[in-house]
Amino acid sequence: MVGSRSWIGGLFNRTTTKRNDKFVDYPLIPIEEERLQRLQERLQVPYDETRPDHQESLRALWHCSFPNVSLEGLISDQWKDMGWQGPNPSTDFRGCGFISLENLLFFARKYPASFHKLLLKKDGNRATWEYPFAVAGINISFMLIQMLDLCSEKPRCIPGMNFVKLLGENEEAFDVLYCIAFEMMDAQWLALHASYMDFNDVLQATRMQLERELSLEDINKIQDLPAYNLL
Repeated sequence: MVGSRSWIGGLFNRTTTKRNDKFVDYPLIPIEEERLQRLQERLQVPYDETRPDHQESLRALWHCSFPNVSLEGLISDQWKDMGWQGPNPSTDFRGCGFISLENLLFFARKYPASFHKLLLKKDGNRATWEYPFAVAGINISFMLIQMLDLCSEKPRCIPGMNFVKLLGENEEAFDVLYCIAFEMMDAQWLALHASYMDFNDVLQATRMQLERELSLEDINKIQDLPAYNLL
């Protein structure tokens, strides 16, 4: 089920990052600083439907999703089968930029079994009005960027500060966290017996769970997150 264009990012106008009011600046080791800067540079890249590399990434996402189905074109009603809001996915990427496509493609390539399980809604007792997979992915990318306070020079919230340590240990930490968040969101969806209009509440519950896990003291690498085993 795909809804109106206000569906993308609707939650985030009402949810803000809780920063540490008693923030004390903290040093980053060189590898943390370098990787945080590279991640922040990724956030600044808009999706450009005229760029060949962006077009190729979008085609790659289709082929990973439906390897036995030929894609008719970058503008096609086929995209609705993946959960885009219309025949042209580029209009949905405007809500979060190229990184949201990179996140989906990373998920499809790194954890194909998990990706297809969620794409095809294989598990659980599903609602008649399900969340649209691809657009949900964009919302998850957006949620993580806000939750981790990645648009600041350095994150000023505890989950974001701890995330930078994970990034120093693994440059793919943001992309892996995205996959974990997608699995968490779907698990929350099933546990709450949610339907289409409940998506914002489910995403907020997912965010709260992620914030709790990223605030634990014994998290030194992304694999230490309790929810990592969902993958």
